[in-house]
Amino acid sequence: MTAFPHLGQLGAAYIQVLLVAGIGLLLPFVADRNRASHRVVLYGITIFMALRYAFWRATETLAPVGLTIDFIASGTLFVLEMLALAGSLSACVLMMRRRDRSPDADAHAGWWGAHEPRVAILIATYNEEMEVLERTIIGAKSLRHANKEVIVLDDGRRDWLRDYCAAQDVRYMRRPDNKGSKAGNINHALERLAEDAVPPDFVAVLDADFVPHRGFISRSLALFHDPSIGLVQTPQHFFNADPLQNNLGLTRSYPDEQRFFFDHMQASRDGWGIAICCGTSSVARYSALIEIGGMSTDSVTEDFLLSLTMQSHGYQTAYLNEPLTEGLAPEGLKEYVTQRARWCLGLMQIARSPLGPFRRNALRLRDRWSVIDSVFYWLPSFIFRLAVVVFPLLYWYFNVIVVDAPLDEVLIYFATYYLWAQIVMNLMAPLMILPILHDVSQLIGAIPISRAAIVGLLKPKGHPFSVTAKGGDRSRIVVQWRMMAPFAVLLSLTIGGLILGIFSDRFAYSDAGDGKWVVLFWTIYNLIVLSVTVIACIELPRRERHVADAPERARFDEGAAVHEVWLTSMTADTARIRGRRYPAETRGTLEIADVGPVEAYVISETRDGARVQLLPDAVQREALFVRFYADGAAPGVGNVRLSAMVSDLARRLSFSSGGR
Repeated sequence: MTAFPHLGQLGAAYIQVLLVAGIGLLLPFVADRNRASHRVVLYGITIFMALRYAFWRATETLAPVGLTIDFIASGTLFVLEMLALAGSLSACVLMMRRRDRSPDADAHAGWWGAHEPRVAILIATYNEEMEVLERTIIGAKSLRHANKEVIVLDDGRRDWLRDYCAAQDVRYMRRPDNKGSKAGNINHALERLAEDAVPPDFVAVLDADFVPHRGFISRSLALFHDPSIGLVQTPQHFFNADPLQNNLGLTRSYPDEQRFFFDHMQASRDGWGIAICCGTSSVARYSALIEIGGMSTDSVTEDFLLSLTMQSHGYQTAYLNEPLTEGLAPEGLKEYVTQRARWCLGLMQIARSPLGPFRRNALRLRDRWSVIDSVFYWLPSFIFRLAVVVFPLLYWYFNVIVVDAPLDEVLIYFATYYLWAQIVMNLMAPLMILPILHDVSQLIGAIPISRAAIVGLLKPKGHPFSVTAKGGDRSRIVVQWRMMAPFAVLLSLTIGGLILGIFSDRFAYSDAGDGKWVVLFWTIYNLIVLSVTVIACIELPRRERHVADAPERARFDEGAAVHEVWLTSMTADTARIRGRRYPAETRGTLEIADVGPVEAYVISETRDGARVQLLPDAVQREALFVRFYADGAAPGVGNVRLSAMVSDLARRLSFSSGGR
């Protein structure tokens, strides 16, 4: 019996969907994302609706039990979906809590009194170029905390870097081999530091491409007033677009793929006391590192394992959700996928390690849940994402029905749950995740990530550490044909199957009842996701930009006259000025705040100004780096800007690079 019998079954189903949508419109006015009770209620409803949907899927939509293709296919998809759903339910429980440690950092700033703790800032490097390294080294030197030592750990054993460190008055270390990769590099440094007359009190770790803001050390140290804190992790934000943002032309309108994790998920993990170390942008208590024997080399994600090891010795990981560093996201699609596959492999190694969730160790129940939650994220969700685009093809080509359900029930059980989950997610993390683009971000790496998950579980030992390449020439359009190929094939098969199903009586389009509408919608959605994924495999040229920069006043002195202009964009080598036009080759100096008068000449005249080549001296170049990377708020896009995104997508889908 339907809830609205006078409307019929389908009409009643639509009413239920509209009721959920209506409640969603009211929620922003009555729900407070910062109140724990509201988060518990909203995510509790989400969990109830998910379980309701799962029960319906299990009891009403599967093919009859038997040794048939229909049962095997529908059962396989159901199992994969339920495993992925289990990961979603775990995430819902995690998101019920949230902790903000900024008030704690404010209250305990300078708790050490007149004697500043000694901090060793370790910059781990392997094969990065000077352009990448110099801004990190200069940024580390500019930190406000006075009692510090910047140490470059060079696993590339490069003489030019040793000489540069000497010129910068920065300590340089190298070791005879690369045993243990990054973790081994840091362990070697810890051994050397133990030989110093005065070892450090704390150790900060920066990747070679991550530049600290000036308050990174002082803000992080404030949380160490609590002796149980062994490590403080801060967010990782990026001053460049990740490959998906860049290739889809969304650099100004869609947040990077990691933004949700660092802005929301880590804060929720901290609410449960299970925040994790993410490697760079962290500060650890030196005595705790020595007590646990340094960084473990049992996993290629040594950072997550470090938090578990710390916890097993009684030290907590705290998360300070403030933009205190910014770095370089992988610039190429291959590097982007390789990095995530490495994270997946490392997590599976941890799950199989002595600190795994089912091993006898000193971890708390919640720490074991933390590992299991991560396994559920990496293992079933990416495999399920592949299954979602493959299984509808069984219907179009082989008349195999994997989901046998009338349309009204799909609306009542699936549509209401899915809509509610999206409403709650966007209320708790406003405009951070959009369904199609989120699915693209998962699908594009699903094959290597799924492979890494399976290999890591079956054979956790003997896998080399894959360094994520940063920097290099990104000035050309590059088509990643090998990555694109499987998605192009799936797209072609989906289009072909849809055409055959619609126009050929030989196929089951007319024989599946209401189920045909489910498969039809599913197929059209897959067409959109696969099309965008294929486009994302075409890498667009990059140019340096600083998204967070705001226009400011500057002065251009061309010798004969000095004019006030607007400085609207700037890199270490170029700038754009507006307010007065200058012909090409005009030479002069550009007065920039906090940098001084920089020699410059006009590259080209623009409609309302000019593009200028900057010729800074060494001191001015360092000042520019500090200004770009060591000051200010979080770079990049914090959440979806809908109007800009529509414009950007339209431009990109018209196969224009956009020129932005």
